[in-house]
Amino acid sequence: MASTDKPGDPEYKSSSTPAPAGVDTFKFDVVLRFLLFAASLVAVVVVVTGNETEYIPVPRLVPRPAKFKYSPAFVYFVAAFSVSGLYSIITTLASLFVVIKKPALKTKLLLYFVLGDAVILGIIASATGTAGGIAYLGLKGNSHVIGWNKICNVYDKFCRHVGGSLAVALFGSVVTVLLIWLSAYSIHSRVPK
Repeated sequence: MASTDKPGDPEYKSSSTPAPAGVDTFKFDVVLRFLLFAASLVAVVVVVTGNETEYIPVPRLVPRPAKFKYSPAFVYFVAAFSVSGLYSIITTLASLFVVIKKPALKTKLLLYFVLGDAVILGIIASATGTAGGIAYLGLKGNSHVIGWNKICNVYDKFCRHVGGSLAVALFGSVVTVLLIWLSAYSIHSRVPK
């Protein structure tokens, strides 16, 4: 059977034409990565500086401190957001390097950013959820278990620090989702149609 397609058809010439340049989103990417660094730094500093000591009357007044290092969930939170801060510094510098020195590496770097950002999102989202669960337990307690009383009525400064840190952590998670969307959109815009 004879084909009705013409060899000069522009549809078949697309393989010899260069791939489209795509949307350049690296400037916005640098801003979001800096925001991720700032959110990570603030979340870590706020939860680490939230130490509080209260005198609790057991048989007599006993000083009982509340620190982040007494809860494994808060230690994981600090470690996860420390890793996120370091990652955001490295990727911000890589983005700046690509924008200034090597624009040809943009597409390859975007793929690495999507993968790395997805891993970081998993880490910081799990840390935020874990710390949020413990913070909720401190705020409300658990009446079904003996000894799991609410503590935020006693350690109000510590609980405010944890709550503020969790709010900033949620912002950092949203920024990471935006980074993944931005990188995926930029890669998608580079694919020939």
